[in-house]
Amino acid sequence: MDCRTKGSAWRTRDMHSMLLTNPIALLAVILGSTIIFILFLQPRHLSSSPKSDSMAARSFVLWLHGLGDSGPANEPIKTLFRSSEFRNTKWSFPSAPENPVTCNYGMRMPSWFDIQEIPVTADSPKAESDVLKAVQNVHAMIDKEVAAGTDPNNVFVCGFSQGGALTLASVLLYPKKLGGGAVFSGWVPFNSSMIEKFPEDAKKTPILWSHGMADRTVLFEAGQAGPPFLQQAGVTCEFKAYPGLGHSISNEELQFLESWIKTRLQSSS
Repeated sequence: MDCRTKGSAWRTRDMHSMLLTNPIALLAVILGSTIIFILFLQPRHLSSSPKSDSMAARSFVLWLHGLGDSGPANEPIKTLFRSSEFRNTKWSFPSAPENPVTCNYGMRMPSWFDIQEIPVTADSPKAESDVLKAVQNVHAMIDKEVAAGTDPNNVFVCGFSQGGALTLASVLLYPKKLGGGAVFSGWVPFNSSMIEKFPEDAKKTPILWSHGMADRTVLFEAGQAGPPFLQQAGVTCEFKAYPGLGHSISNEELQFLESWIKTRLQSSS
């Protein structure tokens, strides 16, 4: 199946009609394996006090986008995290390089690693060598932030679809325990033989896995294969299934992510 052609069915021509029918909402519009977030007349929380701001721990959230997307297109996500705990959070939305993608007949598009087929199933071929190269780049981003003074326990890697698969790989292969990894509509991008290469500290990093039960791009079965894999590796995983949700991220998922990260942030000393 042509990834790019598939995406053309989800263009922004539907955006205006959705805004008219639901003017106070967070809307997710799919572009290929991608999401655009539209924020419109959402009420803001009350401002936090200077005291609470100064005591908020320094943290880092790295967001990895899906196939064919870009980092800047996902930046509105951070505007939803308004709690005082995120006042000292640095957000990063890198863009994947353009690479040939097998499921797109070898055409070049923003892609962290190669994908053999769409839809992705629990048994889809793994492009492990490609994934490991992408992991090195993610680790470099994390290392830079840790070197700048951020506690690794306050580093959170999140990703959607292909970015979710890369999130999982990056967290499980990082040499230190991180604050957490959040996988949205992702999959396990390598075989179980890779488990023996996971550092012991990496196994202590908690994983949040969210997946729509109506996902026809990365099938729900691919998401369901995650928790058993992680259990085998000795990694804690909280799996959340969303009935009726397709290949997208919902407001409900992001609200839960905010609370999930908040409970894991280390206080500043």
